[in-house]
Amino acid sequence: MNPVVATVLDLPFGSPGGSVELFQDLYVGPEPLIPSRAFMLKPTGPHHRPPIGLELLPGAGKCLDGPGFRRYVAMLRDALTSALRPSEIDLLHLQHLAFGGTPALLRALPRHPRIALVHGTDLLFAETHRDQHQVLGEAARAADAIVVPTGAMADRLLRLAPKTDHRKIEQIPWGIPDHLLTDPPPRRAYRPTGHLRLLYAGRLTAEKGVESLLQALPLIQAAELSIAAPRAQVHALAPLLRRQGIHVRYLGWLGRPHLWKAFAGHDVLVMPSTTIEAMGLVALEAQACGLPVLYQPVPGLTEALAASGVATDFTDPATLARDLDRLRTTPGLFAALQAAGRSNAARYPLTATASALTDLGKQLI
Repeated sequence: MNPVVATVLDLPFGSPGGSVELFQDLYVGPEPLIPSRAFMLKPTGPHHRPPIGLELLPGAGKCLDGPGFRRYVAMLRDALTSALRPSEIDLLHLQHLAFGGTPALLRALPRHPRIALVHGTDLLFAETHRDQHQVLGEAARAADAIVVPTGAMADRLLRLAPKTDHRKIEQIPWGIPDHLLTDPPPRRAYRPTGHLRLLYAGRLTAEKGVESLLQALPLIQAAELSIAAPRAQVHALAPLLRRQGIHVRYLGWLGRPHLWKAFAGHDVLVMPSTTIEAMGLVALEAQACGLPVLYQPVPGLTEALAASGVATDFTDPATLARDLDRLRTTPGLFAALQAAGRSNAARYPLTATASALTDLGKQLI
């Protein structure tokens, strides 16, 4: 029997992002890859019924600093204490080394073995919020093992918490659904046209670098851009779009099956991230579907994609225009990138991630 895990993702149900998709892939559903009691926060306002295997915690008072954060952690702890029987749980999976869910779960079940999973946003917020930096240090000390998807994440963690025991750190890459590798949506053969159809898919927070792309776009004549992102974040870009005189095609915030189908209607996925990516799951999903990836070579992406994608500089319009033109005009390059991308994505099946996490948990029990 595989261990039963208790795990909390400190985000409202329905939130966008790769961490949410990975969480639900691993822990949620009628037959999850990792048997668990999995929790997210109850969103404000109306929402869809959560899927089988996902439970919702009260999320009122969620914050990052000060006395309010401590009250929020205490509220989550109390809710988890009421929901969980310690005898029915074998292991804790701490999603993120920061935020409220991790200290709450540690306090609710203080005697269970703990695996911490570093996602990336925890490191970014620990750099800018004192209380989150403190939580990160406490969680790193409390964890029996710390899982990072790339070496870049381990390096960033050790800069933030240099006293972390290196022996605790395990590198287990995140994965994408196996069926996407074996049976991707159909895609027509690439035929060069006058324009490259670019796709950006993901959140539009500052570290994602979309503003650099939009500022360069007016200087690139042979490209058109589609965006799949949360509606409120797209609306926030409206002033910049007006100033730049840019038209983009907004696709909405697409669920993954719809996003996978949208990959077939585009020529290149663009990833202009400015700082670090935990791994870039959307890039791997695009590669599995035969969509080449053009990316900023930041830590995490460089490790996950390497030569299977095209590294460029989104902050330099001339360099970006040159690389896009090369994609559009170089005979055989598109097909070569498709083949390289599919081979790269095949290295990261989700079942391998689940098996490695399960095996690590068995070692700790």
